[in-house]
Amino acid sequence: MDLRGEALATDRPDRRLSAVLAADVAGYSRLVGADEEGTLDRLKSLRTALIIPSIVENRGRLVKTTGDGLLGEFGSVVDAVRCAVHVQRWMAVQNASVEADKRIDLRIGIHVGDIVVEEDGDILGDGVNVAARLEGLAPPGGICVSARVQEDVEGRLDVTFADQGEQQLKNITRPVRVYRVLLDGVVDGATAAADATPATPMRLALPDKASIAVLPFQNMSADPEQEFFADGVAEDIIASLARYQYFLVIARNSTFTYKGRAVDVKQVGRELGVRYVLEGSVRRAGQRIRITAQLIDAETANHIWADRFEGGVEDLFELQDQVTASVVGAMEPELRRAETKRAVHRPAASVDTYLCVMRGLALINKWAKADIEEALRLAYQAMELDPDFSSSYSLALACYIIRDANHWSSDREHDKAETKRLVQRVREVGGADALALSFAGFGLAKVVDDVEGGAALIDRALALTPNLAAALAHSGYVRVWLGEPDKAIDHLQRAMRLSPVDPLTFLMQTAMAMAHFIAGRDDEALAWAEKSAQRNPFLLATAWVSAACAANLGRTADVEKYVARMRQLDPVVSLSAIQKHINLRRPQDRARLVKSLRKAGLPE
Repeated sequence: MDLRGEALATDRPDRRLSAVLAADVAGYSRLVGADEEGTLDRLKSLRTALIIPSIVENRGRLVKTTGDGLLGEFGSVVDAVRCAVHVQRWMAVQNASVEADKRIDLRIGIHVGDIVVEEDGDILGDGVNVAARLEGLAPPGGICVSARVQEDVEGRLDVTFADQGEQQLKNITRPVRVYRVLLDGVVDGATAAADATPATPMRLALPDKASIAVLPFQNMSADPEQEFFADGVAEDIIASLARYQYFLVIARNSTFTYKGRAVDVKQVGRELGVRYVLEGSVRRAGQRIRITAQLIDAETANHIWADRFEGGVEDLFELQDQVTASVVGAMEPELRRAETKRAVHRPAASVDTYLCVMRGLALINKWAKADIEEALRLAYQAMELDPDFSSSYSLALACYIIRDANHWSSDREHDKAETKRLVQRVREVGGADALALSFAGFGLAKVVDDVEGGAALIDRALALTPNLAAALAHSGYVRVWLGEPDKAIDHLQRAMRLSPVDPLTFLMQTAMAMAHFIAGRDDEALAWAEKSAQRNPFLLATAWVSAACAANLGRTADVEKYVARMRQLDPVVSLSAIQKHINLRRPQDRARLVKSLRKAGLPE
């Protein structure tokens, strides 16, 4: 026996084929230079709350962290890309409400290759080097992968790819074909290179009617606090235009994903499927405000119309009305000014009231219990400032709906009674405010369990504003609860078309899953639920519909995963607790859900 051969065998390095994920923070030095302590705290929180749990959830291993970067290893390339997609989508949602100079944007690169595993668990080799170089090619908020990754993942996840061609990477001898990951038809974090060839068409079909996207208005004031003024101008124009049946108006949640980014209006037109783009700016100096706006043909990038509006702070809402009227006049010359005037919401009596509501709306997108509590506090502060401003009640109702959906309420009877009171106030002061009526209807249906009464209010909202994405989404849920899956699917599809890159798309996807579930289509329901979970794994309804469908399909591993997630989100979750929170009206729908969750092993 040759012991030398045995010794040589044991000295060989541990090699294996793995998917390697490399990530770092774009503009890290600039962020640290501006606010070292705050940046380090935010990065630490980001790793602890999002990145590391996502790696573990997708069966990966955190190899190491290196200052602003990290390295992860996965046995499955699909798991590696799923992890990266979840992190970047969730970061986009979080960054939507963060000041541009404080945002943490990640760049991620992924490659599959041979690696060497050191005794301390560190990894080396071409697989690591290529992943690191790909990360350097990714734009802020983006993901770049090698052709090998693209081939293995294509068609398996809710993403597509843009071919960037062969790239000569530093210290890598052979050229590597590089792909950017596209989320929802949008290249992450930046405009695609001019010579990039999308793997699938990125353009949404233009509708038959006039269509417009109102981009976030730039804050040109020295005071960053005036960001709320700029956001409010754009949001009110969106809300006013959406009241017209003549227009398809892209929802605020989709257009605000462009906030803080340099954009090409032609690309915006392609990504959102619109003919026109409105952009502008707001400048405040002392008690004077100047609003500029320009309407652009997204096909040609030609300016159709531009104007400037000036006045005192007390004239803010009148100025917004003028912008809205001018845009409508430029797009539809035959519309009379009286029809334009009818589209205007009643403004708050105080600008402070308005700011409370804007701040609260920014917090809601964070989908965290503490942020919902703060948004609720701001809503009540706004009510005190102006008891007749209907948007304050919309904000409060949204908070109660989210608390109920996540079982976050410590006193559900109080929440029910308060929701009833707020709905009545909307009836009194918001009869012409479609958004307030829609939230009132959804709150009545979800929190109070008056589904029929809620449906009637949402129908009133849609009669006022047929193109309001939020009302169509609310209607989708309520139609599920009423046992009308086909109507629910129709309304949800329209909502997603009106807001194609909405950070809250996961809510609409969960409703689609529920609609297919009550229609008996478990395969389609689970597919929609998994799309939702990729965007936001912290919604309890997504977990229970996933567990129910997986149980019916006999997918044991998925059942275990989703039941575990339910327990993570609600440690005391049970069949009886779920039944208290579901609003299904048809006995057969409730019976099917209970039977399915019982099959999944949920305790009584």
